[in-house]
Amino acid sequence: MLAVVHAAQLVTLRGPAHARRGNELRELAIIADGALLVEGERIARVGTSAEIEKSCDQHTEVVDARGCVVLPGFVDAHTHFVFAGNRLDDFEARARGETYEQIAQRGGGIQTTVRATRAASEDELFSLARKRADWFLRNGTTTVEAKSGYGLTREDELKILRVIRRIGRETPLQTVPTFLGAHAVPAETDRETYVQLVINEMLPRVSAQKLAEYCDVFCEQRYFDLESSRLVLEAAKRSGLKLRMHVDQLTNGGGAALAAEFGATTADHLEQTDRDGIAALASANVQPVLLPGSVYALGSHKYPDARAMIQARLAVVLASDFNPGSSPSTSMPMMLSLAVTQMTLSPAEAITAATINAAASLSRAHEIGSLEQGKLANFVIYDCADYREIAYWFGISLVRDVFVQGRRVSTVSS
Repeated sequence: MLAVVHAAQLVTLRGPAHARRGNELRELAIIADGALLVEGERIARVGTSAEIEKSCDQHTEVVDARGCVVLPGFVDAHTHFVFAGNRLDDFEARARGETYEQIAQRGGGIQTTVRATRAASEDELFSLARKRADWFLRNGTTTVEAKSGYGLTREDELKILRVIRRIGRETPLQTVPTFLGAHAVPAETDRETYVQLVINEMLPRVSAQKLAEYCDVFCEQRYFDLESSRLVLEAAKRSGLKLRMHVDQLTNGGGAALAAEFGATTADHLEQTDRDGIAALASANVQPVLLPGSVYALGSHKYPDARAMIQARLAVVLASDFNPGSSPSTSMPMMLSLAVTQMTLSPAEAITAATINAAASLSRAHEIGSLEQGKLANFVIYDCADYREIAYWFGISLVRDVFVQGRRVSTVSS
């Protein structure tokens, strides 16, 4: 057994195993001088230190969390962490005033990463991804949703999805794979031809090999417009995949309404979504996944209207959007800081959005996202006495120890 005792704050998020809305977002169920008892991979008991210490015996490993905050591991519900190369040239170009769209039009952006990723072997991609898995863990993230989308051929998309699965098997980081073949149209073809390739060649293989749980599409006029997005989503549903969508990031093109129409699990980005789009998401119970890191990294000032979404009783999620072009950060604490300072979320709302709500968006709220009896023992000890410090001290990692399935994990590649 393992006992973690004397936490200044044990932030349990105890409650119903579903996404939290409205005032529920602020209810963290904190236990002062808190403790938890772990048996094997799961939490056996949560309570005060006095209560838990009564259950300890001479064989119990005791971890002293005195003066620290203990929090569920972050669940990062939107990442693109399997890729090769970088986009340093794009980074510099934006500093000179070029926009995301201008860079993409001249062959940069996603196409830069596609060329590098196609040229990399599966083992090379795994080596790169394993290093990034360490980055996530060092920042307190224990579960990530991970998308393909940098291959844009059948074999390269399958290669990326296999790497995502392998990371989940061979590293402590737990992964949830999403097929994002409809991320961009490759340079060698046109959109109509490529959509048919996604539908007729990629999706059947992804489904048959059980390489993904979700299908995503980048619904934007210059990428996949409403008509082509609809075709991909219909095919994905026939293949048995659940749906996620990139919508309304660059323009308000009706993506939120389309996500609502299809009953997508999530609609992600939403920087340009208006009140009608928010109402559509609320009517269909679609979870919004908000990605402040991409707004920050692109030099934009148009953050999603998180407060309007909360007022509409949407179960908001925060995620990193980690990728080489528009959000090169694995730091969920940094995303919390941006959510508080730029999107008017309270620190408690941000914590909920990055833990139990994110877990719910991945159909895993019964397993992760809170510290409760029977759940996986995925938790992080932070070197601070108040949970609000995690977002307050931005750019600084306060992580002391990370535990996944009850085991302290190394965050240094071996």
